[in-house]
Amino acid sequence: MEEIRFEPFMDRLSRDIRNDLSESLVEVLRQRHLRPAREVAQGYLSRNLASCYGDYIINRLSQYQSSLKQIAAGNDDPLWQGLVLWDHGLFFEVHEILEHAWLGAGGEEKLLLQAMIRAAGVYIKLEHGYDAAARKIADKALPVLAQNRERLAAYIDPERLLEALGRLAQPAPKLLPPA
Repeated sequence: MEEIRFEPFMDRLSRDIRNDLSESLVEVLRQRHLRPAREVAQGYLSRNLASCYGDYIINRLSQYQSSLKQIAAGNDDPLWQGLVLWDHGLFFEVHEILEHAWLGAGGEEKLLLQAMIRAAGVYIKLEHGYDAAARKIADKALPVLAQNRERLAAYIDPERLLEALGRLAQPAPKLLPPA
């Protein structure tokens, strides 16, 4: 019998869990409380699913808790929040949070948010072995990120991100300076 793996590109349940948890994170950050994510998690955990699903859920809740503490102590800039999530390895969640900000943004900020969403997408694809797709996404993100070095430099060394995306460095680099 084939081993069940958490693989959101090939498995509907994996995709649903990932999407539902990441959507709950928007509300977690708004409320500054983990309750919305715990409710989603409990709905899945109560179904007695294969361990790969439970492990993913438990890991995500732990990372959400750590991220929430750091975000609550910081500021409300979605870019900064996305960078915190990035450093916790929550690339799909970076996509989710920045997409909400992207919808209301305009001009260069909109382009930068889209490029950061793409940068996170690179690591989502790499995590699951889709290297060619990751390269295409990185190639779209890189020029915009390079043009927005100054905005990125408010929080990170942009060269570190650009270099990592340029060579598809794995694991993804931590971007924020140590606390």
